Formats: sequence, C-alpha cells, structure tokens
Amino acid sequence: MKRRKFLTGSAITLGASMLLPVQNLEASGEGTNEFAQGQESRKTKLRIGICADIHLDLMPDGERRLKAFMDEMNQLKPDAIIQLGDFCSPHAKNTAYVNLFNSFNGPSYHVIGNHDTDYGFSHQQVVDFWKSKGIYYSFDLNDYHFVVLNGNERPEGDTSKWPSHIGNEQLEWLEKDLASASLPVIVFCHQGLDVNVSGAIQYSSRVRVIFERANQAAGYQKVQLVFSGHHHQDYHNIINSIHYVQINSMSYYWMGSKFRKYRYPTETDKQFPLVKDTAPYKDPIWAVLTVYTNGEFQITGRQTEFLSPSPKEMGMGEFEKIYPVVPVISDRKFRVNNR
Repeated sequence: MKRRKFLTGSAITLGASMLLPVQNLEASGEGTNEFAQGQESRKTKLRIGICADIHLDLMPDGERRLKAFMDEMNQLKPDAIIQLGDFCSPHAKNTAYVNLFNSFNGPSYHVIGNHDTDYGFSHQQVVDFWKSKGIYYSFDLNDYHFVVLNGNERPEGDTSKWPSHIGNEQLEWLEKDLASASLPVIVFCHQGLDVNVSGAIQYSSRVRVIFERANQAAGYQKVQLVFSGHHHQDYHNIINSIHYVQINSMSYYWMGSKFRKYRYPTETDKQFPLVKDTAPYKDPIWAVLTVYTNGEFQITGRQTEFLSPSPKEMGMGEFEKIYPVVPVISDRKFRVNNR
C-alpha cells in the first residue's frame, strides 16, 4: 500500500451512528490555506517522543530497537519522552535497558502495560523498577497538563489473565485531577479508550464521560488528545471532539499460533519462544508529537516493512482486525479548539 494512500484512509471519525474518513490535511493537500495561516509566526510549544510496546522480554532485538529510538531522541532533543507500556518486566537482567531509557537528558515517563506485570510482578514493583512517578499520575510540562492512566486494574470477580479496567478509585482521582488542572490536557493510557475490541478498556465510556464533562465544565476543549498503545495498530478516532490516537508497536503485530512462523535461528526461538507467533517489523517505529503556538498538532511517525512473510502473505485479511495491520505510524496534522 502506498504511503500517501494509507495516510488518508487510516483514520476514522466515530459519530453517533456513522463512520466517516478523517482527512489527513497534510497528506491530502486540502486545508493548506488553513494550516498556512500564521505559519511564519508559529513556534514550537511542545515536543514529545513517544514509543509503545517494545516487548523487550519477547523480542530478540528489543535493545537494538530501543537504542535506535534513544539515538534519535538524543539528537532531536524533545522536551520529554514517554513509553506507552509493554516495555519490560522488572527482572534484574533488564536494568541496563531501563537505565538507557531513563538516561534521556530530560523528563522520561512510563505507562504500565498489561505484560509488564508478567511473571507475577505487581504494579508497584514495575514502577519502582522503572523509577516511574507512579502507577497512575499527572504532571505539567510546557503549558500542558498530562495524565497517565493505569488500565490494568482488576475488577472484583475478574479472573482474566490480563484485565483491562480502570477502577472507581482511579476514576475519582481522574475527575478531581482534571477539575483542578488549569491547562489543556493530553492523556496517555496503554489500552485503547476509543475502541470496542478485545483488550480495550472495559466500560471505556465511563472514562470518556469524565473527559467530556471536564470539557463542558471548562467551557473549552480542555481534554484534547488521548494516546494509547497495546493494540499494535495505526489509527486516529475523534469522539465528541477529543482526538484518540493509537501508537503502533515498535516491534511487531501479534498473530497467534494460527499464523505461527519460524523466522529466527533455532536458538533464538528457544530463548524467545513467543516470537514465532508474531509478525515482526524489520525496523523499529515510533512517533514525535509537536504542538505549535498557533494551535496545530503534528504527529510525525515512521514506517518500515514486515519481516517476510507478512500477515497478508500468511492469509490475514487487511481488515480482519477492524483496522489495517501495517508496520506504520502515520503522519497526522490537526487542530484542536482552544479557549
């Protein structure tokens, strides 16, 4: 699929009862005049490097992938970096890996993913090992308020291996945090809050209602942008004027045993036994969010290719997983209504 064609077709707007394509103004060439206005005087207000789902404990070359991300971040020098979960378990062998991420010359933030607590670790053990600010938390940076949610709480009676839930205590904290914030808000959560698919946040409408009520109370678009990982796909939804952007995995798409394929040497497969059930990306991918003083949001992504055979070559339909399965994080550009 051609890059430009994919960019204009990979975003979906969710309305009350209809699905419509969201135009990518940069890719389509339309809306140029709108975005050109004030270009000469615009300045960068905020820049953040974002990566998701590296899966160090699963991928044979996870450290290479993280190093590539860190090399670019150290050159680009954004205001902060954040990883959106499924980073690594708190095993001592992963200490150097965590230290590499935290060595960034600026703030580095962490979101808990469902696989970070594999092997019986608790949420607190994970964030302590990462030296993260908390299990869920918020912070201010460059005239924005950021909220990091933990979507891995277990509701009463749930026996699933990986719960995808935000409990009442965290929801109450979120409501109070948003009410007290005096700045526009960007949210991060490992699992999607905008999709009705396996692994997404259960009862995610409860969270979205809190966002929307905060906007109503503020009288402007206070909660503007929500990032997630987890689903290893590439899409952009807009629900009640809030932008929800999925950041694709740095490493692979999960195929499962139905599409099992041995791509690595036998010893590698023994050391990383789950990699044969993935469709690995040849090179790591990540994104950079830039917010400009004129109200423009720009997400700069990366693209690579699958290690052969690709999901399509193995017989997976492009929309078998609702959204396209692609080794891409799309470039996006849009505006959000401010005060």
